[in-house]
Amino acid sequence: MPPTMLIRTAAEDDLEALVAMLADDILGQAREDDSLPLNQAYTDAFTAIAADPYNDIIVGEIDGKVMAMMQFTIIPSISFKGRSRAQIESVRVAKQFRGNGYGRKMFEWAIDEARRRNCHLAQLATNAARKDAARFYEDLGFTASHIGMKMVL
Repeated sequence: MPPTMLIRTAAEDDLEALVAMLADDILGQAREDDSLPLNQAYTDAFTAIAADPYNDIIVGEIDGKVMAMMQFTIIPSISFKGRSRAQIESVRVAKQFRGNGYGRKMFEWAIDEARRRNCHLAQLATNAARKDAARFYEDLGFTASHIGMKMVL
């Protein structure tokens, strides 16, 4: 049986582990920089997220080691009779912990939290190159109901 994962809000002390997880895949290698000391922009972003009551970095921890993460954001909305939506982004599970249900546990937490906060829906975007991730999200009950578009600035 896999070890039990604690789910909690990230602390600034977790930042190096978070950036390392973001950088540890084919897409992240091209856009992240996990060299130490960390670029100040990561600290600045973490500080802004931590100060926003609608925004959190959530981590999974086993034996004191951060091994999973996601950004969880509540977006207030006028549509759907003023009900908010939950946005789930930057989902990662460290390679050595994948395949043990930890990603599913993180999403169960996020979906439960979205319901607790009276959100109308939970949404996410996944890079089209991440075919395994798309299958995982569909298995969780997410549907590809919209065409997502982005513009790099």
